[in-house]
Amino acid sequence: MQPYEVYAIRYAHHERRASQNFLGGDTDDGPMPMDYFLWAIKGTDSVYIVDTGFDQTMARKRGREFLLAPESALRTLGISHGEVRDVIVTHLHHDHAGNHALFPNATFHLQEKEMAYATGKAMCHCCMRLPYEEEDVVQMVRRVFAGRVRFHNGAKEIAPGLSVHHMGGHTEGIQCVRVYTRRGYLVLASDVAHYYANMEQERPFPFLTNVLDSVEAYARLRALASEDGLIIPGHDPLVLKSFPPAIPGIEGIVRLDADPLLKA
Repeated sequence: MQPYEVYAIRYAHHERRASQNFLGGDTDDGPMPMDYFLWAIKGTDSVYIVDTGFDQTMARKRGREFLLAPESALRTLGISHGEVRDVIVTHLHHDHAGNHALFPNATFHLQEKEMAYATGKAMCHCCMRLPYEEEDVVQMVRRVFAGRVRFHNGAKEIAPGLSVHHMGGHTEGIQCVRVYTRRGYLVLASDVAHYYANMEQERPFPFLTNVLDSVEAYARLRALASEDGLIIPGHDPLVLKSFPPAIPGIEGIVRLDADPLLKA
């Protein structure tokens, strides 16, 4: 089995405080900004994208700082977004499921529970639908009717050495991605753990559907990864500090399968 290359692409940023990032707040409140990522996985003859991010219009709507158009970052990595055949969507929150026109020829991989949740009665409640965007969900429904969505229930191998795993907790159908690299099995946690600190302190991010599932998911992430350092949280700025640039001189894109610069 050939190892994959894995890249993290930071496309947006938000200044916030620690009290906003932990269930129950944080007594040592201080600055704790959030980065927004999508990920690219490159094999010998295939490319897989994990999540699709949002665009500049959505950044303005949500009050986020837009840093880098995902399509530009992909071109930097030698990836033509029109040629991508498989996109894994970890969940349907606005920062993971936008940029609808980016991958016109791709099949989208999604947990069946996530689609059911995002189109079900939970969306009748403002507090539950807040992180979702109506148009993102509608676009995914359109892809279903176009035959461009592959639903999964639990764990599923997408390709040799690349699999998705249902986690739950943050949303009903959130999934992580496990990928074989030269350093062993790496896990893209996405929002199963927003920050390294969520896992280390077992204090989940405050937006969730099930507290117990959120906390127990941390042990499941560790069981999937070859080592703790190969678990990549979904929004932690430490990711950019922990791994080397994919291309020297280019900011915002790091190579996750490379030897880390420091231990997070």
